[in-house]
Amino acid sequence: MIRYVIVGTGVAAIAAAEAIRQTDASGEITIIGDDPHGYYSRPGLAYYLTNEIPARLLSAYPADSYDKLGAHFIRGRVARIRPNQHLVDIDGHASEGYDRLLLAVGASAVRLEIPGTELEGVLKLDHFEDAKRIAKQAGSSRAAVVVGGGITALELVEGLNARGASVHYLMRGDRYWGNVLDETESRIIEKRLRQEGVILHFNTLVVAALEKRALFGAARRIGAVRTMSGEIIPCDLLAYAIGVAPRTTLAKQAGIICDRGILANEYLQTNLADVYAAGDAAQIFDPASGAALVDSLWGPAREQGTAAGLNMSGRRVPYLRPIPFNVTRLAGLPTTIIGAVGTGNDLDVQGIVRGDSATWRQIPDAIVAQGGFEVNRLRLMVGEKVILGAIVMGDQKLSMALETLIRQRVDITPIHGRLLQPGARVADVLADFWEAWRMQHAS
Repeated sequence: MIRYVIVGTGVAAIAAAEAIRQTDASGEITIIGDDPHGYYSRPGLAYYLTNEIPARLLSAYPADSYDKLGAHFIRGRVARIRPNQHLVDIDGHASEGYDRLLLAVGASAVRLEIPGTELEGVLKLDHFEDAKRIAKQAGSSRAAVVVGGGITALELVEGLNARGASVHYLMRGDRYWGNVLDETESRIIEKRLRQEGVILHFNTLVVAALEKRALFGAARRIGAVRTMSGEIIPCDLLAYAIGVAPRTTLAKQAGIICDRGILANEYLQTNLADVYAAGDAAQIFDPASGAALVDSLWGPAREQGTAAGLNMSGRRVPYLRPIPFNVTRLAGLPTTIIGAVGTGNDLDVQGIVRGDSATWRQIPDAIVAQGGFEVNRLRLMVGEKVILGAIVMGDQKLSMALETLIRQRVDITPIHGRLLQPGARVADVLADFWEAWRMQHAS
């Protein structure tokens, strides 16, 4: 009987356990994690912060799910891996032996390195406990400052705003998420934030969190931030999201080779043949690009976990990195980002943008997340024969079709010229092409 040990309780860990059990009905599976909430929906934290879903709905794994899976769960922190003895040391528990070990330990929020981060009211969004802390303090906060430039920072902005705080949003650049969105897309998001009362600060760096003068015996608490320009912004709360870093300490101590993350081949194996890595902590070799890459999205983490579990239990299944695919919500606007969407200087890439003048037609197999948006925007990055990437904002009818066309690198030569014609009804052209392609490949 093979002994499988999985360190972590995120989506990669659970997907791996499920995949192992599909292949090995008798193996012994042990899952170890120190998160008090176990497995829950990390993407759902944004909706918890905005009060759209209660905490109880975040749990994706009822208490008896481990029993149904035939897995043993240990709540504890792994202190050390001893690969020569095939042992995992757990604080407060006996050591656990393994034949196959998976490290699905996730990533940590990068700390904001400025004076004053130890003050009460300086918060990050790393896990469910952080979200609960933010929600609790937001209720008594009159003014909040948010620092960061991506999706998580925007989740903080929207969550704090929804809970009644007056929010100052500080960005390093001259627009929101400039490395992914084009200028028009950034301005759409910024306009929506302003309409919600959010105060935007561009080209602004925070250099210190300042202590609020408190009564004798009171906890040291934030009262303001100071920016690089010398501006003082009073606040009761500072929340930041400036990136994540894979958790590699445990692996490094065990002699596992790490770069930015825990290095693994396309079969999710590390340099120790019986130790695997998956999820946000892993940096996985991608045969298509010849590079080892880190993904920090829910979908890839789940797929990596599945591939790791299959390989651990005797299958030989390479993990082939899918095209980037992210469905999110930016300032209340459903947004799908597929493939390569940077503007770049590739002469083989032509950008096509269509806004509200384009037709948004109901097409077969479409998913409509929500309708009636005043903003519908489509941006395509078109190569010589294929669509390389797309951003769909607002109406999502085209998202599923575009994901398939981009992922399968479908030859769009028959419509290439029509897409590039001035004034082309791009959505109509795509919808017609998709219907014809889908019917041709239906079987």
